Amino acid sequence: MAGLQNEIIAALKVKSEIDPKKEVRDRVDFLKLYLKKTGMEGYVLGISGGQDSTLAGKLAQIAVDELNEEESTDKYKFIGVRLPYGVQGDEDHAQEAMDYIQPTVRVKINIKPAVDAAFEQFYSATGESLSDFIKGNTKARERMKAQFDLAGHYKCLVIGTDHAAEAVTGFFTKYGDGACDIAPLYGLNKRQGIALLRELDGPEFIYTKVPTADLEDEKPLQPDEESLGMTYDQIDDYLEGKEIPQEAKDNVERRYRQTEHKRQLPPTIYDNWWK
Repeated sequence: MAGLQNEIIAALKVKSEIDPKKEVRDRVDFLKLYLKKTGMEGYVLGISGGQDSTLAGKLAQIAVDELNEEESTDKYKFIGVRLPYGVQGDEDHAQEAMDYIQPTVRVKINIKPAVDAAFEQFYSATGESLSDFIKGNTKARERMKAQFDLAGHYKCLVIGTDHAAEAVTGFFTKYGDGACDIAPLYGLNKRQGIALLRELDGPEFIYTKVPTADLEDEKPLQPDEESLGMTYDQIDDYLEGKEIPQEAKDNVERRYRQTEHKRQLPPTIYDNWWK
């Protein structure tokens, strides 16, 4: 295994093998401990109907349910929020994910008016139109803004769904889905997340469906793997220390280098990573 591969695996805390039951328990305990340490009263997460938000949401709901039972209270809550841009193409999956998680509170915020207004104001100010790709990032940031609004109002923390297969490729929006208060899936690759959902009796269609960020109007429901130019199995194999085709390996490592800024706080003159 090459030096950079070892370095990446160590940096992202990926294990070559996991015990799904133990990982579930450890991550639920982490969510419980952090909530008590901060004095907050719950968590907020946008539920898209995909694997990552379904898993993170279920872990959060288990955590607040256990805290309420242990403390004989009902103050702790998990807010599952739908954040469609108008009408979501796989809304039925999102609703089924919500039904599986059974969040304490369900909320729906349509981000379309806010996103469209931002684009109209940009055009009014510059006379130029932003690209569909940038609009996708704006959607992600508007979704996170809405979650922080809910969190601030209800004394909660915002959960992020970042995991190792996204982190290594930088496949997330900076200050969008990459912004959060806590990241309970950190260190897991894609297939390990599936193992946790199976442990939690998650709906099979959630973890067998084709992953998609679904951010671009011109490419609705475009598969992540098509955008990345490689499969999640290849990324997961790389993160588990296995050999993968050279083209895919080069792709992973190129993306890792190019997106380092996404995994760091804004640089200062005293930092070394950017030099």
